[in-house]
Amino acid sequence: MLNPKQLFLVLLLALCSLSAWARPDEGMWLPMLLKQLNETDMQKKGMRLSAEDIYSINKSSLKDAIVQFGSGCTGEIISNQGLLLTNHHCGYGQIQSHSSVENDYLTKGFWAMSKEQEKPNPGLTATFIVRMEDVTKQILGDIPSNLTEAEREHRITTNIKKVQYGATNGTHYGAIIRPFFYGTEYYMYITETFRDIRLVGAPPESIGKFGGDTDNWMWPRHTGDFSIFRIYAGPDNKPADYSTNNKPYTPKHHLPISLAGIKEGDFTMVFGFPARTTEYLPSQGVSEIAEISDPAKVKIRTMRLHLLEQDMLADPKVRIQYAAKYASVSNSHKRWIGEMRGLKKLDAIAKKQDLEKQFAHWVSQETGRKSMYGHVLPHFEQNYTILANDISLTRDYYQEAALGVELLSYAQSFLDLAELIQKGYQTEQQKADIQTQIKGLLDAAPAYFKNYNQATDKKVFASLLEMYAIDIAYKYQPEALKKAMEAKKFTWASYADKVYGPSNLASLEKVTALLKLSPNAIKAKLLADPAVTLLQSFNNVYQEEILPVYNQLTEQNTLLNRLYLQGLREMQKDKKFYPDANSTLRVSYGKVEGYKPSEDVTYEYYTTLEGLIEKSGMTEIPDYRIPDKLRELHLKKDYGPYAINGKMPVAFLASNHTTGGNSGSPVINAKGELVGLNFDRNWEGTMSDIMYDPERVRNISLDVHYLLFLIDKFAGAGHLVQEMNVIYPSSQPDPVVKKESVEIKHKDNIFKTKKKVKIDD
Repeated sequence: MLNPKQLFLVLLLALCSLSAWARPDEGMWLPMLLKQLNETDMQKKGMRLSAEDIYSINKSSLKDAIVQFGSGCTGEIISNQGLLLTNHHCGYGQIQSHSSVENDYLTKGFWAMSKEQEKPNPGLTATFIVRMEDVTKQILGDIPSNLTEAEREHRITTNIKKVQYGATNGTHYGAIIRPFFYGTEYYMYITETFRDIRLVGAPPESIGKFGGDTDNWMWPRHTGDFSIFRIYAGPDNKPADYSTNNKPYTPKHHLPISLAGIKEGDFTMVFGFPARTTEYLPSQGVSEIAEISDPAKVKIRTMRLHLLEQDMLADPKVRIQYAAKYASVSNSHKRWIGEMRGLKKLDAIAKKQDLEKQFAHWVSQETGRKSMYGHVLPHFEQNYTILANDISLTRDYYQEAALGVELLSYAQSFLDLAELIQKGYQTEQQKADIQTQIKGLLDAAPAYFKNYNQATDKKVFASLLEMYAIDIAYKYQPEALKKAMEAKKFTWASYADKVYGPSNLASLEKVTALLKLSPNAIKAKLLADPAVTLLQSFNNVYQEEILPVYNQLTEQNTLLNRLYLQGLREMQKDKKFYPDANSTLRVSYGKVEGYKPSEDVTYEYYTTLEGLIEKSGMTEIPDYRIPDKLRELHLKKDYGPYAINGKMPVAFLASNHTTGGNSGSPVINAKGELVGLNFDRNWEGTMSDIMYDPERVRNISLDVHYLLFLIDKFAGAGHLVQEMNVIYPSSQPDPVVKKESVEIKHKDNIFKTKKKVKIDD
């Protein structure tokens, strides 16, 4: 007979075991393992495909239409001529690079009416996954268990290079090998990277960024967040550098686009490259994020955004220069705020502590477990206590405040050059290395200063360094900053003048003149430059006092996390564990559904153009301004074949588990057809990088009806729609033959579902 205490422990274990199961719709799954882990569940939820239809190395499959766009987004192929769809915010940098005050494509939009008008983008890439392979044995097979973490990583790096070379030598393919489950498993992705990617079309930012920072991460959304590019290849359909002789790429697979409409409960799947999650952190790690790191970064970026906004509103040139920078700074700023609130509402730290109690009890049951795992939780507590004692905070302030100043972050490359010259240049190789670095800085300078405003950066300098001086412990203040503050009549504005005035790095003219000097003269000027010396002073503190401690504890925590997760997988043998995101190709799946952000509010799962027009009436909010043509099309109900029952869908919600990197990912229906373009998460669900909540986590997607309407009716680029494989409802005539006065009747009309809260009409 169990006593009350024993009975409580049994019940606690049972409850914790149930709560530890991967929740409905949670997970970012490896495509090559769908057959064994997910296919049955996906089909029970409505999917009509097989795992082989999604990922195959024997035939064309959905994975052959998915690309990593650049280095941080996802894109998908939507025509047999290499047409590539991604988010507007993913293509924003390219759109900006082609923009000027005279040709402001950010404001007006851009549409190539022929392939000859499509604009090249040097440096932009699109990477396909050819195949995946489990290479755990090749990477870990010869590594003893008694190595230090540093020794282990060195051996792993050597093995990775050998495996990569063996897989790609003599081919044009690349190979990426990444650790999973904190380095207990390794998978290799064989890649094919295309280098000639051209801009085809983008709506004006009043559509592509409709709602701006006001609506970012929020629901309801009405953002036409898309841009279109095209992949070009050489005559053999293989990757090639840009050439006017290149041809549109012929893909192995491109996604058909369904206009049948969606309804609540429909199966959805997101295919893409999620960047980073930390789902298996201990409670102390969650506490560090929620109570130290996120609040500090939000505070710094709040000030930075305020200063940028002031100057952008005052000067159209500055607005264009800082548009992409502002969007980048703002995006994470708002996400961190939502993450903090979400973790608090979910009581995430307490939930993690409950799981740790279960783990500690499980460990205590056997001597072998005690020797293997007994030290894990106490060492977590010890390490995170040290990090919380100014180490994490100072690291965040160095990265966000010191390097948040453009002059200081720009100075890093010049400091590297000075140190390279200082090492000497007697050999031909040393001379060549120095000249290569000088040429690289010279070539990059015009583009850098095109998007730089010194007056704005000086304001950021003064405010952010003042925050650093106030919030960071005196022992971690850089000597140059201490010395500057001791000067008589010191002000932060006057200090900015003393740094920027004589600096050789504050204008294109000065940088160009500097880099045309001899190497020794360049070195002398740089080592005396006030911006370089200030950066050097910050770097000294960071590299000598902060980084060694942080790296040592991070190394220890990585090993502890590996053991902890290994133990959890032993303890919960029936649970399907998915690895944290690491910018590799993943599949997540869920269903179309709304959510309740609070007890007295329920959000429906879709929005319409009516809601967008209603928002646009709030003229006091600049983020809600729209082009006159969009308003005219709405007034005339001139939607072509893209409306449903007279209304234009704009965006919808689903419960797919997504994160950064999933921007631009296709939302695919049960039959493998494109129904949406993922572009965001809801604010209440941004904590899903750390802990998923099935009640509140939703991904936000652009509906393909609105996408095609904007391309065809708004932009007049119907030739692009004709290039796509658009599947129209059987009751609907072919739009190429007859586009006007089309009445759409469809049994799955999304607007026939029962409404809970009116957010559009």
